[in-house]
Amino acid sequence: MTTEEFIRANADADISRLALQHAGRTDIDLPYALDQIAGRRKARLKLPQWAATEGIVYPPHLSMEQCSSEQTARYKADVAARLMKEATNEKPATTTDGTGSSVLVDLTGGFGVDFSYLAPLFGRAVYIERQSRLCDISRHNMACLGITQAEVVCGDCTQIIEALGHATMIYADPARRDGHGGRTFAISDCTPDVLALRDTLLARADFTMIKLSPMLDWRKAVADMGGCVGEVHIVSAGNECKELLLVVSSRYAGLERVYCVNDGQAFSFTPEEASTQPATYSPAAPGGTPGDATPPYLYEPNASLMKAGCFALIARRYGARQVSRDSHLFISAEAITDFPGRSFTVKAVTTMNKRELKAALAGIDRANVSVRNFPMTADALRKKLRLKDGGGIYIFGTTAEDGRHLLFVCEKHV
Repeated sequence: MTTEEFIRANADADISRLALQHAGRTDIDLPYALDQIAGRRKARLKLPQWAATEGIVYPPHLSMEQCSSEQTARYKADVAARLMKEATNEKPATTTDGTGSSVLVDLTGGFGVDFSYLAPLFGRAVYIERQSRLCDISRHNMACLGITQAEVVCGDCTQIIEALGHATMIYADPARRDGHGGRTFAISDCTPDVLALRDTLLARADFTMIKLSPMLDWRKAVADMGGCVGEVHIVSAGNECKELLLVVSSRYAGLERVYCVNDGQAFSFTPEEASTQPATYSPAAPGGTPGDATPPYLYEPNASLMKAGCFALIARRYGARQVSRDSHLFISAEAITDFPGRSFTVKAVTTMNKRELKAALAGIDRANVSVRNFPMTADALRKKLRLKDGGGIYIFGTTAEDGRHLLFVCEKHV
């Protein structure tokens, strides 16, 4: 049996069990086979186009965990295409070889997922990576994907970039692990240090797109980079914040727009819009069913909007009111069909008073419980209410602007 035959025969087998059962075999490359089985399995969900491509080779586990998904990689390609179109309207693209053809330089190639979706937009695409094994894998995979303009360079990007001419776009995804494998989140602690490279990036490219950890404070990241950040993209998938993208260029005099995306939902704003909107809060009237002071619709912004923190702007743009300044929940009298998040119909509003709780929860034995600005965890609240998890009822525990602890008992609004 060849290694490839072993991989195909065990495509759905348990990886740990395979490692134990076949340890010591010399007729196959077992470590490689296990990487391929695990990689192909993960790619079915994370990288369906790659998974459907014959011959793709997958790297060890860590690189697969860290790589972008197809969804977020396609989003970056859409942003890059728009930026290139805008740049073309201003001046012809320039390149390292002076041909006038557009050039991409990826400073942190990695597994090459982002590169594979960006590269087809450019006449020339340079992939740089320090690990020779990843370079070999990417050289092979780009050929499988038909990306003929790819040039794979193995080395330190901070040295190689000095030898390159002007590029249309530079892309960087700094490694967020230190020399001991621990996670780092500060921009200056990542490799390469894009803060130290800032002036070089501005001089070498029309645009630079930098992918950062979603754990970072985006406002601080913009401030750290100085006035050269023109766009911020907060990218979520499945309502989980995946990455923070900064678009950097010498043509920017400051931040122009923040984009919040989650699957098919999109919301954008300028810094001026976010800073000039007064907050509005809505009183909620507990008592079993929504009263005049409690509009019948409740909204929870998606993960990207939560990260952006533009809550007053959300309220004004959609005609909704915040339950309180720290609840990050919104209510409205009219249904909002295009709200960027989850929408619910309010069935009841109650305080933690036992009599009110009994009336509001009558007939309910299970619910999806969550809390925002509430003195209990979701699990603790569920146990206190003696509810099982799941079902079609959603309960939000929060604190009103006047300090009362409230529960909104809801169903999803279709």
